Amino acid sequence: MVELLWSLVVALILVIFILSVKVYLLQKSAGEIADAFAERLVTDTNTLIDISSRDRSMRKLAAAVNTQLRQLRRERRRFVQGDLELKEAVTNISHDLRTPLTAICGYLDLLEREEKSETTERYLSYIRNRSEALRQLTEELFCYSVVLSAKDFTFEEVNLCRILEDSLLSFYGALKQKNITPDIRMPEQHIIRLLDPAAVSRIFSNIISNAIKYSDGDFSVVMDTAGSIVFSNTAGNLTPVTAGRLFDRFYTVEASRNSTGLGLSIARHLTEEMGGSIRADYRDRTLSITVSFPE
Repeated sequence: MVELLWSLVVALILVIFILSVKVYLLQKSAGEIADAFAERLVTDTNTLIDISSRDRSMRKLAAAVNTQLRQLRRERRRFVQGDLELKEAVTNISHDLRTPLTAICGYLDLLEREEKSETTERYLSYIRNRSEALRQLTEELFCYSVVLSAKDFTFEEVNLCRILEDSLLSFYGALKQKNITPDIRMPEQHIIRLLDPAAVSRIFSNIISNAIKYSDGDFSVVMDTAGSIVFSNTAGNLTPVTAGRLFDRFYTVEASRNSTGLGLSIARHLTEEMGGSIRADYRDRTLSITVSFPE
């Protein structure tokens, strides 16, 4: 009786051991599938998931995941190809529109030199305004497609203070026209970062242009020694919701304004491509756009 009991105990221990090993191997296989799947999602590779386990169920699971990975790769290739075709189409269309628009503006210049009635003068003014709005849209579409298609940056040591000063000076006329006296505060020491100077200039210019467009009469720029720049202006026509959408492509606060909604979207794209960050905050009727380029 005692021998039978010991035999049962030994058999039970053996079964528990075998089951423990089985569970361990299943857990190991599940971990291999999870790790391999996570790696395949972030890397551009055609290698499929392979596991060490011979378990039929786990290998069936790995095969099912591989089927989904193949489908995901096909969809990714379609997306990349479609994205490239769309960018090329936008570039070509905007480029083709520039020639007739230039001709239209040229003929308008000639018409404005001729004698005309008050009604004709008014109609020409409408045509001029709409033509300029269309020309601006075409130029921004062209710039946007070029920016998105550009893959290479020319990184070099740049002085953020100097680029910001030059950007502000380029908008002196626009600021003066709107009777805006900017409040500018920058550190005395140079803030040096490894960035593309042309891209940084485009970022600052787009943000300043947006601030002038929506400002209620004030504008401030504050840079700290950490490479963070805050552009602020009172904007009573905004809300926290609309402020959060300012970086969306083609989003405009007011459709009647001569705006395409591409300026801040370009600024965000360029900032993030160079390793920086950009965000918009709206509090107490004040819009603040913060751009940071950490060391």
